[in-house]
Amino acid sequence: MRFLLTGILLCCLYGAASAQHSFKAIIRGGDDKAPLAGATVVWQGPNKSALADSTGLVIIAGIPDGKQTFVISFVGFEPQTLSYIFPLTTQAPIEILLEGGSAAEEEEEEVVVTATRTSRTIANTPTRTEVISGEELDEKGNMKPGDIRMLLNESTGIQTQQTSATSFNAGIRIQGLDGRYTQLLRDGYPLYAGFSGGLSILQIAPLDLQQVEVIKGSASTLYGGGAIAGLVNLVSKKPKEERELSFMANATSAKGLDLSGFYSERYGKAGLTVFASRNSNAPFDPADIGLTAIPKFERYTVNPRLFLYGKKLTADVGVTYITEDRTGGNVNYIKHGGSGFYERNNTDRVTTQLGVAYQAGDHSTLQFKNSYSHFKRAIEIPGYAFDALQQSSFSELTWNRKGEQSDWVAGANFLTDDLQEEKRSNDPVRDYHYNTFGVFVQNAWEVSDKVVLETGLRGDYTKAYGFELLPRVSAMWRISPAVTTRLGGGFGYKTPTIFTEEAERRQFQRILPINENRERNERSVGGNWDINYRTRIGEVGVQFNHLFFYTRLNRPLVLITAPSGIAAFQNSEGYIDTKGMETNLRLSYGDFKLFLGYTYTDANTHFLDTKAWLPLTARHRLNNVLMYEVEEKWKLGLEAYYYSPQQLNDGTRGKSYWITGFMAEKLWEHFSLFVNFENFTNTRQTRFDTIYTGPIDNPVFRDIYAPVEGFVVNGGLKVRL
Repeated sequence: MRFLLTGILLCCLYGAASAQHSFKAIIRGGDDKAPLAGATVVWQGPNKSALADSTGLVIIAGIPDGKQTFVISFVGFEPQTLSYIFPLTTQAPIEILLEGGSAAEEEEEEVVVTATRTSRTIANTPTRTEVISGEELDEKGNMKPGDIRMLLNESTGIQTQQTSATSFNAGIRIQGLDGRYTQLLRDGYPLYAGFSGGLSILQIAPLDLQQVEVIKGSASTLYGGGAIAGLVNLVSKKPKEERELSFMANATSAKGLDLSGFYSERYGKAGLTVFASRNSNAPFDPADIGLTAIPKFERYTVNPRLFLYGKKLTADVGVTYITEDRTGGNVNYIKHGGSGFYERNNTDRVTTQLGVAYQAGDHSTLQFKNSYSHFKRAIEIPGYAFDALQQSSFSELTWNRKGEQSDWVAGANFLTDDLQEEKRSNDPVRDYHYNTFGVFVQNAWEVSDKVVLETGLRGDYTKAYGFELLPRVSAMWRISPAVTTRLGGGFGYKTPTIFTEEAERRQFQRILPINENRERNERSVGGNWDINYRTRIGEVGVQFNHLFFYTRLNRPLVLITAPSGIAAFQNSEGYIDTKGMETNLRLSYGDFKLFLGYTYTDANTHFLDTKAWLPLTARHRLNNVLMYEVEEKWKLGLEAYYYSPQQLNDGTRGKSYWITGFMAEKLWEHFSLFVNFENFTNTRQTRFDTIYTGPIDNPVFRDIYAPVEGFVVNGGLKVRL
């Protein structure tokens, strides 16, 4: 009897085992039917999932008899739902082909990069370009509606360096290099350079921006001198068929008020955009030391722009006017007058833009661009004043041709830069007049379905400083639908100028003019390599990017101070190099998104055969952002940023610190309410270090390497009609 029961049990176990089957499939995608390593197969019912290996093979065991359903997905491809009757008629793996065009991929494909001049989609651009747009741009606008300082500072590899302890002036640093080595563009027009660059990021509000494009590393081949560390291109919104009318009102606990409005609409063959804003702040001293962390300022901006559309000819013309009075320093002096230290900046900026494009054929376009900038700025401190007018212009004619496998851009441009200083001190005037002629050619070549090559060559000539030849090359290799790598590099240069972060800290006091007979262009060479990986693990979307970078700057311009206190800029015999890496990880799950970033920057000077740490460069930075968003209902964001100790110009070392923030926005159909708790841990340099020495009425300021404004709450209303 015992043997009979044992036999029955074995038969039952055999029957159960024989009813268990395996699902084997090879997942492929694209025109070349490449294996999709990391593709996800979800067996519905038990909701069991498995990932494809490097050959695209996926195996799921333990499947019973009957009809079973599987969902196959991969980032960049349309998911498929397939059903099979088990047992299958064959034991060989089933070949499944996914077609391109998932919603996530389509959204990314719509992002067109213009900074590289070829107007290609970001997924098809060999030059590594970072784009801040859409929701991210909108969220950063909630945190700092009055300017783009925070928008840039919270990206990996970018640091906004405050140059004035009391007036809040700041510049952009990319990968550790001084702000003068970053070229700032507006719609491809170089409008902010030299004297006019000192307050640029503080005077640009983000409400009328469509996206911000960042290229890191030597990029002077694209637009000319100045892009040694990289370039930032601010892309404005353009008229669409549907009218856009939006307003924003924002107030801060630091006594600030931001009011702005934007209108955009297309009327058949014409279109119009208008942006206007008023930004102001009362003097704010959270440390109660008698000096402003945020100065008293009042700024007005207006920017109308007209677009005309013809069958073959399109044109746009715009003008921007910005005026601002900014006074920082002794709070009692600002409020009541009398004696005390102050720093006053009065600026008036007028810029014009004109663009005309003619469709010369089915694939060719001729384009003419012109811009003019009139920037007047007066800086005044007790006993000294610097007052100057910078007038600059940019004119360019280009020919573009788009082919099936190759895109060409060729052109020539002419830049003028003229500075006229009023004699208001014993310092010699720093007047100059530069004309720069440039010619360039670029090509983007689809070598194959997997490889795209982008090359460029520019020649620039400035009478005072000679000729510069600037080659550039970038390549992109689509290793698989999930893995892409880019490798690129090029040359850069910068014409000598007194307008540096160090000179800004001194308000240009007792600095001699550039000696054109002795000084030469600063020159650089650099490159970067990155790898990008995207996949899905179950319901979690994963995007990973890792970048290695290196830039060497030869003949850097350094400020030499004589015992008398007079200073002059001279080319060093040594060089500066910066190398490191950036790591970015993005995870998405349902309504949650997590961004993790790490930047390692090893920037050093090599002067007189001595290696030294480049001041005001954090070697380690962490970026952590967690977002929760229910579409058209809620946005919640939590941020935390870490900065490691920095070397300071006085030979000491600063402290490490964290900055945190929390943002919330409730959305309705036509309006939303937002609140932002910026730096709610109240990290302030005045809490753990000093910002000046000497008496308060005649302070000697130290480097500003950490926030000085501390914890600030801002909130407001956005209206969309």
